[in-house]
Amino acid sequence: MHILLVASAFNSLTQRVHAELRDRGHSVAVHIALPEAAPPAPAPGPGAGEPRELPGDALRAAVARHRPDLILAPMLRTAIPRDVWSAHTCLIVHPGPPGDRGPSSLDWAVHEGVTRWGVTVLQADERMDAGAVWATAECAVPPVGKSDLYRGEVSDAALAAVLLAVDRFASGTYVPLPQREPRPGEAEEGPYRTRPYFRQELRRIDWERDTTDAVVRTLRAADSQPGVLDELLGAEWFLHGGHPEDTLRGRPGELLATRTGAVCRATADGAVWIPELRARRLPGEPVPVKLPAVLALAGRLPELPDLPEVPARGRSWTDIAYREEGQAGFLSFAFPGGAMSTGQCRRLLAAYRAARARPTSVLVLGGGRDFFSNGIHLGVIEAAADPAAESWANITAMDDLVEAVLCTTDRLVVAALGGNAAAGGAMLALAADEIWCRSGVVLNPHYRLMGLYGSEYWTYTLPRRVGPALAERLTTEALPVSAEAARRLGLVDRTTACAPQDFGQETRRFAVRLAASPAVSARIAAKKAARDRDEAVRPLAAYRAAELARMRGTFFDPQAPYHALRRDFVRKAPATGTPPHLARAVPERRRVTGLDASDGAPGPVGCYQEG
Repeated sequence: MHILLVASAFNSLTQRVHAELRDRGHSVAVHIALPEAAPPAPAPGPGAGEPRELPGDALRAAVARHRPDLILAPMLRTAIPRDVWSAHTCLIVHPGPPGDRGPSSLDWAVHEGVTRWGVTVLQADERMDAGAVWATAECAVPPVGKSDLYRGEVSDAALAAVLLAVDRFASGTYVPLPQREPRPGEAEEGPYRTRPYFRQELRRIDWERDTTDAVVRTLRAADSQPGVLDELLGAEWFLHGGHPEDTLRGRPGELLATRTGAVCRATADGAVWIPELRARRLPGEPVPVKLPAVLALAGRLPELPDLPEVPARGRSWTDIAYREEGQAGFLSFAFPGGAMSTGQCRRLLAAYRAARARPTSVLVLGGGRDFFSNGIHLGVIEAAADPAAESWANITAMDDLVEAVLCTTDRLVVAALGGNAAAGGAMLALAADEIWCRSGVVLNPHYRLMGLYGSEYWTYTLPRRVGPALAERLTTEALPVSAEAARRLGLVDRTTACAPQDFGQETRRFAVRLAASPAVSARIAAKKAARDRDEAVRPLAAYRAAELARMRGTFFDPQAPYHALRRDFVRKAPATGTPPHLARAVPERRRVTGLDASDGAPGPVGCYQEG
């Protein structure tokens, strides 16, 4: 079938649906639905207060151009016009179980602490989220942030429901089930209800009275957007992310300590770690950038103890940790949004060198449930006094880390991707000897949507894995690749179908078995010999110099598109249209590789990173 994806942004779920529908032989195109001027409000009366349709001329034109068999909306904030959904089957992915309605479904689920949730694929009609149901899927709700949940369990459930709905539509015989209308009293209670937008007034934290668990739940329900508006050190900030702390105590609301860029703030019965802050926007000012909390508070922060990276026992938080089991070492890291600043790269490199000094035969990088890495930290770069100089410092720090991985010849290194990876983060994974992915992972092994040539030794590692021709296509076509397609391409070595919460345990099991294998010594010796041969043909330093020459030219050219693209990305500039590389249909004949034949230039909307 030819499927048109209509989305408000090419976000993580839209990317996954795009990639996995292509894997299954469907032709897929994308239309980015932009907000348009709404028509005059209707006169008071029946129907008043219901969502108003937008004009939708751009969507009508896209539908007329593509003539899709099916329209599918994985993430849509605007209504589809009546003349479109009445003429075409339009399926909407709602991140809630049947009967749940409203624009803040996951916010409410996390805020209320539910343990089970679901996703519903329903048909667009007159009322928002009230159309006939084509498919549903349930999922667990672990104690994680909303964005992590969305990219993990909700994404798995959504994909299962989407594939079932697409198959049912393709059969031509399935009749979707109408939703039951709520009975009296169910508007506020029970499973059949429309809940309001989760406004900031509902997110307020009472530091004097709220427990640590209550504060963490409030923070997680707003992660990574919109954050929780709060007052701190004489200014208003949006707080992003929340992790419980059991040991530190203080006066509720007081800042107690810092660790790796985060601040610890006292609650009524404990404390929480807050990794990131974003200033409140002032009238006439650009959208502020989300930053590590200590950096955001620079100049305001009082003298506080800076705690070591490895926390004490009990509930606490750190972004880098190391442990061992048998002959396997595990170096885990979890940076908000997958972005890695200069300082984070340097700290991870120091931790990697310390792990490399341990007597292990296998070293696992990653293994967490969310983002592996998305490369350089565009937010910190944008906020720097000299963004060009900070870009340069950040990319050289990334290169130092990747070089250390590539030059590890006394053990096997495994990159374990429980979550998505893009740009330099995907290339960091390629430096390892093996790449293991959870089946729900999406890879974006390219840089061009940010106007960059790329570094991290990609010109050595990517062709080494997939060959020069495919490496060229992956980096120029700039399309997301599913974990299973990546395995078929040779981009990754192992995919594991498991829940996000189980990936760490699965990785541990595989790594311990690999380290105990009698063949591991021979593999390490063969790896060292191969590295020596490659070095003799062309030294790693030559790859690095050639890549960085291109990157330096971009960073220090004020007219380079990178600067505007970076600024628009981190400051959430509204999209201006659908990029050509997404608007073109990906033909079925390319489904084996999962790649698009297009060579169009990228537009302003892409899939470089997610905050």
